[in-house]
Amino acid sequence: MHTPVLTISERQNIESGPWFSKLSLPLQQAILSRATVRRLPDGVQLGSRGQPAEMWCGVARGAVRISSVSLSGKQITLSYMEPGTWFGDISLFDGLPHTHDANAHGETTLLCVRRNDFKDLLDQHPELPLALLRLNCRRLRLMFDAIEDLATRPLAARLAKQVLLLAKSYGIEQGEEIRIGLQLAQEDLAQLLGASRQRVNQELKGFEREGAVRVEPTRLVVLSRDKLMAIAER
Repeated sequence: MHTPVLTISERQNIESGPWFSKLSLPLQQAILSRATVRRLPDGVQLGSRGQPAEMWCGVARGAVRISSVSLSGKQITLSYMEPGTWFGDISLFDGLPHTHDANAHGETTLLCVRRNDFKDLLDQHPELPLALLRLNCRRLRLMFDAIEDLATRPLAARLAKQVLLLAKSYGIEQGEEIRIGLQLAQEDLAQLLGASRQRVNQELKGFEREGAVRVEPTRLVVLSRDKLMAIAER
């Protein structure tokens, strides 16, 4: 067994993750002892739809873009796995292939546990299956929330909510401003929200006029969290 070599900030991202931090110390240590570190440049593919699943991963730095391809052949972003998030367990549980594509978004560091080691952890630590069940219940609740938002909330409210989530996960405070560290084009935001880039651009211009955000070429800067909250709750 070994301890993966992570930077201080990468290890903090893993250990403070909302799921991992609630595990017992022996289980945390067992997972870390089975994991290997992968450092990936932007765009590297981790898995593709239909391929067998081989690893369970935790994001220590950067992000993993989860995407699919529409019937017209267009790539559609569904989610970004942020630091502290673990993914890949579903396919290892049910033995079915990946349901989506996964690519590194920016320079990314992962902790990866191979299939056989994952199964050993499940067998040796009864706490882990229950913890993963709670994790997947949380994912299901978030999915239902997203479906409800899509059906009932206007685009401006959904966009404001998404920007607030990005600021929480990737925000870098600079005085009263919060710079979102994750580079996202407006097309990426549009895909997350199931909208066109043009409509997202229009809403962001409205946010700027209200003094809620500042739009930069590949970044968003939150100027007022309160104003974004008010837009999200309209």
